[in-house]
Amino acid sequence: MTERKPPGVSFETFVDRQIREAAARGDFEDLPGYGKPLASLDAPYDELWWVKGKLHDEGFAVLPPALALRKEAEDALETALAARSERQLRAVLTDVNEKIRTALRRPPPGPPLNLTEFDVEAVLRTWRERGDRSPGRAGTGSGPA
Repeated sequence: MTERKPPGVSFETFVDRQIREAAARGDFEDLPGYGKPLASLDAPYDELWWVKGKLHDEGFAVLPPALALRKEAEDALETALAARSERQLRAVLTDVNEKIRTALRRPPPGPPLNLTEFDVEAVLRTWRERGDRSPGRAGTGSGPA
């Protein structure tokens, strides 16, 4: 049971004493992150930090599913064009194409998807022409609209 603040003792003094006694007992030593710096210590202040953290912890996306898939498709194209092998390029595009196919069959809530599947052979031709494997986008005429 929590100890009650005795009358005549300031709240700050009462809390400080409880924290000092708990630290002496070692109550804070088994906490996750003990002895590690706070990750957000150098980040600019965001008054909604706890909301964003809760959404992240619960697995909620900030973007609607259609926009998240558009972003994923854009990132997949960049990853594919920077691939070190044809097999890796095909694997990345096959994976994202399956997600696009699924979304086209059952459109997600939110804004229109505005995506078509990537033409793997067209992206592969662009990839072969570039030859330098540096990241970037190529005008394949397919993929994110």
